[in-house]
Amino acid sequence: MFSVTEKHTKLNPLKKLASETAIYGISTILGRLLNWLLVPLYTYVFIPEKYGIVVNMMSYVAILLVLLTYGMETGFFRFANAKNKNLNVFSTGFLSLLSTTIGFWFLIILFLTPLAEFLNIANHKEYILLLAFTIGLDAITALPFAKLRQENRPIRYAGLKLVNIFVNIGLNLFFLLLCPYLSKNFPELGVHKIWNSQIGIGYIFISYFVASLLNLILLLPDIFKSKFTFDFDLLKQILKYSAPILIVSLCGMININLDKLIMPELIPASESPLYQTGIYGANYKLALIMSLFIQAFRFAFEPFFFSQSKDGKSKQMYADVLKYFVVFGMFIFLGVLFYIDIVKIMIDPQYYEGLHIVPYILMANFFFGIFFSLSLWYKLTDKTHFGAFIALVGSIITIVLNIVLVPKFGYIGAAYAVLICFVSMTIISYLLGQKHYPIPYDLKNILFYISIGLILYGVSCFIKYECVWIEMLIKTPLLLVFILVVIQKEKLWNSLSRIVGLKR
Repeated sequence: MFSVTEKHTKLNPLKKLASETAIYGISTILGRLLNWLLVPLYTYVFIPEKYGIVVNMMSYVAILLVLLTYGMETGFFRFANAKNKNLNVFSTGFLSLLSTTIGFWFLIILFLTPLAEFLNIANHKEYILLLAFTIGLDAITALPFAKLRQENRPIRYAGLKLVNIFVNIGLNLFFLLLCPYLSKNFPELGVHKIWNSQIGIGYIFISYFVASLLNLILLLPDIFKSKFTFDFDLLKQILKYSAPILIVSLCGMININLDKLIMPELIPASESPLYQTGIYGANYKLALIMSLFIQAFRFAFEPFFFSQSKDGKSKQMYADVLKYFVVFGMFIFLGVLFYIDIVKIMIDPQYYEGLHIVPYILMANFFFGIFFSLSLWYKLTDKTHFGAFIALVGSIITIVLNIVLVPKFGYIGAAYAVLICFVSMTIISYLLGQKHYPIPYDLKNILFYISIGLILYGVSCFIKYECVWIEMLIKTPLLLVFILVVIQKEKLWNSLSRIVGLKR
């Protein structure tokens, strides 16, 4: 019997990438889908103004986590593949992350009061403490999770991620549904001893913290397998390589989350800024399927392109990967929008007024995925400063467009901004990449598939029917048209015939 790793080595590289993307995808999709189920819970339990606070706070979490990991994961993949394993890249990186995380916790405690006042939650300093310790725990476990990916252990990786998700969801359900129900209907049980209705959204942050703490505990066996040595010279090399990656990642998080951070400040108080932030944040979540696909792809693709870089056929392989990414991405884009009446049941009807932003957010996420696929050129050539430049340009676009558009158009302006940002970054990355590390991307067919998808979506906008089920049924042939076009263009008929047993 072969081990999981041995089986992977017997697959050709594209099949290996597909299989690992599938495993990461199953865990990511299942985990994020289950986590996504918390969105309807939050939107049903909390009014938009309250949910707007959660959206705003969690946006800070995403950016701070990038700062606390400072590109160490990508640096780990780069040096673990290039250096002798005796250099112990993992232990050096892990000890560095542990030290900076402890320093971060100290600073948060030191400046807790002014931070709470700045975030307009002076009466809820505990929110900041819970999130700060949670972010720190996630930063500490980032490299052990990266090590599992580097060792081709997607099953253990997926299992641990799912444990985190289930604990988080379970605690949310316990505090936000079960406890209120028991307190109201069975007061004799004394639920009030462990639950307080005044904590409200605080239970979201408590659940997040406990789940992250458990993840660290479960990863301890993997962490202590390593012999802990610290190589300062190696750390300097990793940091030099990763510094531009940090800028790229930080700017990426800014591009994704800045709108939710500054929206309460840009929208006039008379137009309910937190209400609009809540509406925007809830509908942003409806693009989940696209972001799940991209995340699963990213987890598998980064270690993949580093490991395949010395293969003589790697460039053609990278080109094929991007083309098929575009095909699957456009399929998801059309699927979500054609069946939006099913997807939208995930949020409370009071949030439906924001559904018109979903196409823009889907397409923005799609181009973010293309940008990530293109970004391999500056990582493989160690020209990561170009990645930093592109990311900074994207952030400038995001900041300027949000400042200009959000006060004028409200949250739809933020949707315009994030789409324009990622399209611009994709174009810049492609042009620079072809100059410094040319890859024979099938640009003609890539643009063709994007165009066909957008045309089919445009056609679907004219299909209106009183019964939403009939309307979705009428739109289904449009999705089939896209599939048939891909099959015809890629000459996949023979492969499909063999799969269904029509041809031997």
